[in-house]
Amino acid sequence: MREFKRNVSISGSKEFTGIKLGNPVRTAAGALGVKEALRHGFKEMGVLRSMNALLEMNQKDGFDCPSCAWPDPEEPSKVAEYCENGAKALADEATTKKIDAEFFKKNSVEELSQLTDFQINKFGRLVEPLILRPGSINYESISWQDAFNLISNELHKLNSPNEAIFYTSGRSSNEAAFLYGMFARALGTNNMPDCSNMCHESSGVALGETLGIGKGSIKLEDLYEAEVVIVAGQNPGTNHPRMLSALAKCKENGGKVVSINPLEESGLVEFKNPQQVRGWLGSAVSIADLHLAVNINQDIALMKLVLKKMAARDVKNQSVFDHAFIREYTEGYDCLIQDLADYKEDELLKLCGVNHKQVDKLVQLLAQKSKIVVCWAMGLTQHKNGVETIREYINLLLLKGAIGKPNSGTCPVRGHSNVQGDRSVGIMHFVDESLNERIEEHLGFKAPTMEGYDTVDAIKAMHDGKSKIFMCLGGNFLMAASDTAYTAKAIESCELTIQVSTKLNRSHLVTGKTAFILPTIGRSEKDIKNGKQRYFTVENSMGRVTQSKGVLKPASSNLMSEPEIIGQLANAYFQGNHSVNWKELGENYELTRSFIDKVIKGFNNTEDRSKGAGYYLPNNVRELDFSNLPNGKAKITINSLPKHQLGQNEFMLMTIRSHDQFNTTIYGLDDRYRGVYNERRVLFMNANDIVGLDLKKFDVVDINSKYDGKIRTATNFLIIPYNIPKGNLAAYFPETNILVPHNHFADRSKTPISKSIKVTVTKV
Repeated sequence: MREFKRNVSISGSKEFTGIKLGNPVRTAAGALGVKEALRHGFKEMGVLRSMNALLEMNQKDGFDCPSCAWPDPEEPSKVAEYCENGAKALADEATTKKIDAEFFKKNSVEELSQLTDFQINKFGRLVEPLILRPGSINYESISWQDAFNLISNELHKLNSPNEAIFYTSGRSSNEAAFLYGMFARALGTNNMPDCSNMCHESSGVALGETLGIGKGSIKLEDLYEAEVVIVAGQNPGTNHPRMLSALAKCKENGGKVVSINPLEESGLVEFKNPQQVRGWLGSAVSIADLHLAVNINQDIALMKLVLKKMAARDVKNQSVFDHAFIREYTEGYDCLIQDLADYKEDELLKLCGVNHKQVDKLVQLLAQKSKIVVCWAMGLTQHKNGVETIREYINLLLLKGAIGKPNSGTCPVRGHSNVQGDRSVGIMHFVDESLNERIEEHLGFKAPTMEGYDTVDAIKAMHDGKSKIFMCLGGNFLMAASDTAYTAKAIESCELTIQVSTKLNRSHLVTGKTAFILPTIGRSEKDIKNGKQRYFTVENSMGRVTQSKGVLKPASSNLMSEPEIIGQLANAYFQGNHSVNWKELGENYELTRSFIDKVIKGFNNTEDRSKGAGYYLPNNVRELDFSNLPNGKAKITINSLPKHQLGQNEFMLMTIRSHDQFNTTIYGLDDRYRGVYNERRVLFMNANDIVGLDLKKFDVVDINSKYDGKIRTATNFLIIPYNIPKGNLAAYFPETNILVPHNHFADRSKTPISKSIKVTVTKV
């Protein structure tokens, strides 16, 4: 008998939606940002519901923003401690629109998959557990207990627990992530890929190798009085807008901001703080004092050039580098100086593509200052040499002694709101022997000792038929991962897929033979059990643990919290025959936090200390303690230049977000900071490159990548002339994720090369 296969689309409609071009908006936030934030909120939630939630978001007794991981000030603004995109994320989650089993009776997964990701997201909140049975194209209602029983039965059928994969999105709370990770280990697997694998894994590896901890070293307040803040490979105006307030404070205190990025992004040009009267009525604050339009993935060339010039100055007066710090806290200085001598300045300048006068300005600035912070995001991490790129920036900080001191250090700006917390509480595919010992001591079972799958390996294992069950705690895995077509085939090869979600996305439509949707409460909603409101904890991008308590009425009485979903599933699987009382842990968050304190290193008295401003987890770099590294020293490293070897008419493409999206969630079709309206299928290209290919504005093209003899194509994109370095291209994800080969990723971190894809462009 022929096996049933659903006819679903992995990308939806590729029709154009009516593009309109305007001038890029140069000023971020301000009155226009407030207007857009309120417009989205009022449309999705209504006026009263919107204002009630917005006034409690990021407040001490409220809930943590469901968007990015930027930290709240210890004394948050009572007026509005949120940004435009945070308000959009709230409106998206707390929408009053709902979809249930009746909706899916009328709309099959095949029909829904023909829509765009924007359209799919707009249907509303999922409000009851659903099952897509083998041979069916329509989800149907199922009770919670029946869902748990069926899933646990499938888990029991596995030949090995390693045939199951448990993926985690950064949206999850510490309590949910802890239980999820412990359940996977109790089953007997470390197959715990997470969204960090696709974004900041390179940061964790680079920081761990050089400084001994895979997290940044600064606190929010360190930015206020830094002398120089370098923002590299990052677009804070769209991705972390509240960061602009911190940079504005830095500028007010006399600090300088340097932007290093192929695109000059609006948020780093000018900023109007909507929390201040002058942000509404006065002039904008100029943020970036210097912008270096580096070629894609040539940051190492730029940093080597900067360090080489600084070293030449240091030879003359020994005052550029902090030699006392270098001698006491680091190793590798002499090797680095020898390595820099092997490079010629003109060759490095050609590679990075930056004007020599701008490089000299940066060198002059850095030579005179010692309080330096380097901030970065995906523009540094998602390259084959992502780890080495970050290490080169760390070299700069170590040479200047700008580590472990006030107003100095590393600042990897994490994406999703609790992605760092998930890793802290145990979501990881590798083995930590000391963690395993604490699990056995306090939870009473032996954790597996074999390394599990990261995201890259998980996709391959599913594709090759080695994994049968794939569970996602939040997220839109299909559209977040690289090589969309390959990933879709991998997911469809599974016997069972399970999604714990708030909103419909494409990962609910491209599924295994059997699929479950388990709807959960949102970050902004009240989590009440037996008449008592519960709260979660989260960790921000700078290592501070705080409480998060929702304020809105849940979208449905038939929703279940993430910890409770995990606890009930584990209870169904073990049937009470286990050392852990999973059902109780899923319901009693205080008890869960007590076990987090016992099992997870650094957590201590979280129940009390997470209140109010919360507490910081230990950070060895802040203490200038490198004893956990070989020889007890921070590492100055040698990093090679990238070798792209572009052929004729080949370009380097980076994937980017529009201003109307967060990760894979599309809020709207506008990108006003870049002047693009009502369209996402666009390709930003240098005007000279457009002429060189005999193209013109609005020509329709396909984008092609070729790796290992395989051609991948993203079809139907409109050419947009843009101020981007020659030979460089940019386009939105997830539409261009299909171009990223699944088997090409960063060395050691295995982060996909989404920011440096070799492509050609073909006119349609």
